Amino acid sequence: MENISDRVNRLSESATIAMARKARELKSQGIDIISLSLGEPDFNTPDFIKEAAKEGIDQNYSKYMPVNGYQDLREAISNKFKRDNNIDYTTDQIVVSTGAKQSIANVVLSLINPGDEVIVPAPFWVSYEEIIKMAEGIPVFIETSIENDFKISPQQLRNAISSKTKMMIYSSPCNPSGSVYSKEELRSLADVLVNHSEITVLSDEIYEHINFTGSYFSMAAFPDMYNQVVTINGVSKSFAMTGWRLGYIGAPLWIAKACTKIQGQFTSGTSGISQRASLAAIAADPVVVHTMRDAFLKRRDFVIGELKKINGIKINQPQGAFYVFPDVSFFFNKSYNNYSINNANDLSLYLLETAKVALVTGNAFGSPNCIRISYAASIENLKEAMSRITTSLNKLN
Repeated sequence: MENISDRVNRLSESATIAMARKARELKSQGIDIISLSLGEPDFNTPDFIKEAAKEGIDQNYSKYMPVNGYQDLREAISNKFKRDNNIDYTTDQIVVSTGAKQSIANVVLSLINPGDEVIVPAPFWVSYEEIIKMAEGIPVFIETSIENDFKISPQQLRNAISSKTKMMIYSSPCNPSGSVYSKEELRSLADVLVNHSEITVLSDEIYEHINFTGSYFSMAAFPDMYNQVVTINGVSKSFAMTGWRLGYIGAPLWIAKACTKIQGQFTSGTSGISQRASLAAIAADPVVVHTMRDAFLKRRDFVIGELKKINGIKINQPQGAFYVFPDVSFFFNKSYNNYSINNANDLSLYLLETAKVALVTGNAFGSPNCIRISYAASIENLKEAMSRITTSLNKLN
């Protein structure tokens, strides 16, 4: 008899992981699938980072480590926050985890009680909602649209706050929309939040260095918000280190201590070898990742150019990450042969089966009119994928 816990039954499978699995299954059958579904750089980890990992192995970094991370790594992260974000976090305010996903889960589980509300601007990264549900919190979504660049307004934020609100979580650059909040836009939101000291803001900055605006601002850099913000970051996206599994937070000391306590019972410290590799990455001048950033920008411009040629697609110009998030509602209630398109889920499956391109439905991110296309792929693959997508979409009527 299979008695799965209510906790597991409440959770949904990650849509991005589910689509990647479907794509792999079709590939294993010999079908030529181009996968634009996962948020993973197609670059390899830079060599200087790999060398640091090899040194770590030779230096026997193979014992248990402090739960919150090696002291020298936390010093490097502290320096990085000062250098890149103008935020002062002591090493005691930093907790290193097995990926930014664990960092987020640690914070939510540390602060949210059953029935507490968490404000989540939509579109949002798929795991935010599920992590909140795991903590028995209640996600409160704020809708946005492509016309306002998928950003919330101060008035929307004000309207979403209730006596039960304990947290807000957002990403900038945003997965899936690629939107980047400017300093002025963050200030306007902070002006609302400073009046609610009981609300902790999770600022997910994992795509910080994949940013085409020429500037970047962190909400915790506002002195009046410093004690209300937890800054989430990691090495996965900017340094092409998804498989190394290392994320971290900078937070008020009491939150950092709570996260260390939780992590001590779940996983303890992150892999010592991953920590040595990440130390090299984080201590390096961010200029080392500019070649990757510049390649992403070229790909973005190519994909947007191709999408603009397709009748019916609405597209904005995302300023960061490596996604485009077009509104595809024009194609709803259209059909081709045996395919009927009622929503973005149908359209994603239609494109998988007819164009042999794997994308992710916007439903998974709280935006049912959109689909997410990852351009973390070679220009050759993107050219072929966009050609196939165009052909398939043009068949719908």
